[in-house]
Amino acid sequence: MPRARSVTRSSGTDAIISNAEIARVFNEIGDMLEILGEVVYKSVAYRRVAEAVERHPEEVAVLFRRGTPPVIPGAGPALTAKLAELAETGELEYHRGLRAQVPAGLLEILRLPGVGPKTVRLVNVELGVDSIDALRAAAESGRLRGLRGLSWRTESAILDAIGRMAQQGERLLIHDADALVMPLLESLREVRGVRRAEAAGSLRRRRPTIGDLDLLVATDDPAAVIATLDGLQAVERVLSAGTGRSSVVLRDGPRVDLMVCPPAAWGSHLVHFTGSRDHNVALRGLALDRGWSLSEKGFKVIHSGELLPDAEERDVYERLGLEWVPPELREADGEIEAAGAGRLPRLVTVDDVRGDTHTHSNWTDGVDSIEAMARAARDRGHEYMVLTDHSPSLGVARGLSPERVEQQRVEIDRLNAELGPFRILHGTELEILADGRLDYPDELLARFEVVIASVHTGRGQSSEQLTARALAAMASPHVDVIAHPSGRIVNRRDPLPFDWPRVFEAAARTGTALEINGSPRLDLDDGLARAAARAGAMLTVSSDAHRTEELGQQRYAVDLARRAWLGPENLLATRSAAALLERLS
Repeated sequence: MPRARSVTRSSGTDAIISNAEIARVFNEIGDMLEILGEVVYKSVAYRRVAEAVERHPEEVAVLFRRGTPPVIPGAGPALTAKLAELAETGELEYHRGLRAQVPAGLLEILRLPGVGPKTVRLVNVELGVDSIDALRAAAESGRLRGLRGLSWRTESAILDAIGRMAQQGERLLIHDADALVMPLLESLREVRGVRRAEAAGSLRRRRPTIGDLDLLVATDDPAAVIATLDGLQAVERVLSAGTGRSSVVLRDGPRVDLMVCPPAAWGSHLVHFTGSRDHNVALRGLALDRGWSLSEKGFKVIHSGELLPDAEERDVYERLGLEWVPPELREADGEIEAAGAGRLPRLVTVDDVRGDTHTHSNWTDGVDSIEAMARAARDRGHEYMVLTDHSPSLGVARGLSPERVEQQRVEIDRLNAELGPFRILHGTELEILADGRLDYPDELLARFEVVIASVHTGRGQSSEQLTARALAAMASPHVDVIAHPSGRIVNRRDPLPFDWPRVFEAAARTGTALEINGSPRLDLDDGLARAAARAGAMLTVSSDAHRTEELGQQRYAVDLARRAWLGPENLLATRSAAALLERLS
């Protein structure tokens, strides 16, 4: 993701430039001075002031405008005058002059991890490199290693950094966001005075992709929490740090916004920093109807100014006459009305899930053995696992011939005798061929306990052709589930253009379940899954695990099911093995 930055709220003399933006300007001046070959102490002076401004507890521009300029360590008369100019106008003449001398492409190169101003100056002066594309070309052609202090390792590192920057231009996959947030929360929960610490924002709503990461901490010592976050090794740069919040950029990662609050106001803060904008607007409207204004600090009685903080989220919703709304539903898509009428569904939870309906082993394209996968699934508390290795037409996955299917059946029988009462159900992930035929004959399909069918090839077909393939598969009495129906992979591959109303109608009519896949496919998405359930279709949640570590991906399928307003009754995987087989038969 691109490195985030704070910006002024508006242009003109009324703008209040933030500490983070002042620091960015001063750091950029330091970089440009070094690129232009100025003496080192000048660039160092600007960077020291930038760091001091970033860490200043009050807004520096506000203090200058009040006529009480702060004492900034390292800022003599000249730099203080520049701070005053930035505070008053939001701009700096000296900065504009330097920008006119330094090509913008060189500043973009500086964003690459591990590439400093000296390297930028060297490649610009010696090779005429003035953009990331030009730098990539120089590295790919081996021209960097001929420069003083650079080698083939430098070229490789620069190409890797360029590749990572391109990937960071995307929103973060929720799987990756969780991996980043967990250690941050663990560190913050260990700080003295911390009562609660949780992720908020779109991550708590469990959206498939995440922009910035939002953290909320209830604490008796805000300064200690902010200092801890800012000092973590995972933090590359502090954008701003005040008394109640901090914004940082992680190394090779996104921006993190930390908010701290008193424990007595935890509930109102968590509601405020979790809901979508439209959800929060609706809550504020309900509060106004009752004579209150609602903010993260709580309810303020308009006629008296009395503040009513809430320590729990449920208290906030209860004041407004609403049921507590699960975070996944806070998208202003009917949840407010449902909460007011007492009609919110009982959403599925991970604890409701009794088995995994889509897994693989090293018999095809998986990594671990059937036994390892089964034992890991049992250790997760599951009662069963459906093994769905590939059919033969998907050559890249080393799909099973009919003879290998029978050999696998023998192995599953052996393991079931050993692992009981845990059960491995023998299934297959069956390829739906380009002409709509299925990859195994009916007599073999009839011997599988569970058949899931999917489209991996022929993706360039028209919507009508693709839809016809899905309808043909669902018309088979042997096909139980359509796996990852839309074919999307988040941030990598767009969904296929199926005629969804026809697909949902056929799924409901034939009793064929549609899968919510917890791998980075995250398919079906929550909107389609909700529409499928409304059309009467059954769904399931699965991991599509190809190794034991990926069995946990089923949690992300549950997240999507919750965002789709689905309860346990909507899903196959919440049934016991016997009930699942009875339903499919």
